[in-house]
Amino acid sequence: MATSRPHKVLGYLESKKNLAGCACGVAGLGLTVTGLAGTYWPVVVAGLYGAGALIAPPERVAPPEFDDPQARLGLVREQFGLLQEYLAEVELPAAAAGRLAELMELYGALLEPGWVAEVLATEPEAVHALSRTIRLDVPECVDTYHRTRWWNRLTPGGESPERHLERQLDLLYEEAERLTADLREAEARRQQTHTTYLEERGRS
Repeated sequence: MATSRPHKVLGYLESKKNLAGCACGVAGLGLTVTGLAGTYWPVVVAGLYGAGALIAPPERVAPPEFDDPQARLGLVREQFGLLQEYLAEVELPAAAAGRLAELMELYGALLEPGWVAEVLATEPEAVHALSRTIRLDVPECVDTYHRTRWWNRLTPGGESPERHLERQLDLLYEEAERLTADLREAEARRQQTHTTYLEERGRS
């Protein structure tokens, strides 16, 4: 608190309100020198200063600068690269490995630099969902499979870890398909909006 008060004082001294008030106050001093303000010149100067401060436009507070959408997408690409390196070191059953390959191919197509990635970058929720899946969901699926399989060898029984892994990857693939469909729908709406604009412009 002690350090913010001098900062506020300095900020006001440099503000548009103070500068406008000072300019009007100087005009009041000019009236005093010419004798037009009379004996009430302090009131005139103070009044003109206050009027100038009131009519001056308020200071504009700059909005915060958030990350560029393309920069966020670049981070997701880095995460995807790390995931690929991790998956290259693990062994999975054939069915799960095939499904995972399809899933990774779909992620790669969405993240490949180009117009598709540009559309993805305009949808923050889609970028967040994709990042969460790449950072958390896929690694968790693979890691829990390996750990559960080890325990299952010691105490056989119950549903197989392979079935759980296949089901998890199926769910993630369905989620990725929904994400892709949402992006396609966004592009369709954009096309329809432009068609409507051209039709209205033609009628006008």
